[in-house]
Amino acid sequence: MRVVRNETTAKLVEVATFAELLGALDQLRAEYAPARLVCTLDDVNQCLYTSAHASEDERIAYYGDENPEAEVAHVASALENPEHGVEWQTLPGQRIGGGADVAALVTVNSTPDRWLDDVVLVRRASVARDDLVIAAVPNGYFTSDWDTFQNHAVIRRMAAHGYRHFGVGASLLGFDRQEGLSESGARAVVADLVHLYGAPDSASWVELATVLTGARLLLLGYTENLPDLVED
Repeated sequence: MRVVRNETTAKLVEVATFAELLGALDQLRAEYAPARLVCTLDDVNQCLYTSAHASEDERIAYYGDENPEAEVAHVASALENPEHGVEWQTLPGQRIGGGADVAALVTVNSTPDRWLDDVVLVRRASVARDDLVIAAVPNGYFTSDWDTFQNHAVIRRMAAHGYRHFGVGASLLGFDRQEGLSESGARAVVADLVHLYGAPDSASWVELATVLTGARLLLLGYTENLPDLVED
C-alpha cells in the first residue's frame, strides 16, 4: 500500500485489507492531530459522485468560496443544528430489502476486505467529535437511502456501543472499536440494527451477532441497493 499526500489529506493506493487501512489511518491521525479523519470505503468514484449530490441538500449546501475546511465546518454546524437533527427513534424500521438487507449485512461483515476499494481517499475534518467527521464526506443521495442527517443519527447511536465512525463508501458506513465486541454487546448492537432494518424474524440476525462477537469492525449499509452490492 502506498500513501500519496494531497491538499485534502491523502490518497491510499493498492489497499488490500481493513487492517492495512486502519493502521494507515492511525498513522495519519498522529500526523494531523488534533484534526480528525474520515475515508472512503467501497467504490470510491461512486461515493464521491453521490456525496457531491448529497451536498446539494439545502440543509447543508455550502455557497462560500472554495475552501474544504470552511465547507466541512459548515456541514458540521448543520448537523448540530437541532432544527435539522434526526432522532434515533424516528429512523425507519423497515428497509426496502427486508431480510435480504440483513443477509447482506452478514456477508459484508463476514468478508469485509472484499468490499474495500483498492483506492481510498482520506479527508481531514477539524471537528469537535468523531461523529461529525461525516461532514467531510456527506452522503445519502437517492430517495430510499438514509440521508446525511439520518446517517449522523446512526453514527451517534453506534458511538453508544463504543464504535468510532471512520469511513463512508458508496453503500457502506464503517466503524471500529478499540476492543472486540463482547457477546452481550453484539446482541445489543443487533437489537438496534433490528430497529433500523426491520425483518425481526430473520434468522440472519443470530448469524450477524456471531460474526460481530469479538470483532472490532462494523460495516452498515445505508443505501437502498445493499443486497445488490453483495450479488455483484
